Amino acid sequence: MSRINKKIVFEEPIIVGGKELSEVTMRVPKAKDLRAVSYIEDPVIRDYTLVSNLCSLNASTEEMDEFGAKELMQMQKELKAFL
Repeated sequence: MSRINKKIVFEEPIIVGGKELSEVTMRVPKAKDLRAVSYIEDPVIRDYTLVSNLCSLNASTEEMDEFGAKELMQMQKELKAFL
């Protein structure tokens, strides 16, 4: 299991807050991060929120809905590697 922050580089940039991002860094999750999203019943929204928090995106669900599937899957893959 990886225990260091992970830099994720996208082929196509994602847009958050009107800014294009070609890369993000996902930090190692802590127990408090999991607790912070434990109340969210929908697993998709829970993953969106956790990914957004760990990458310091502050992205809304609506913004994340517009991410390319490949880029979102890259972030989810790294999240699952941590967990």
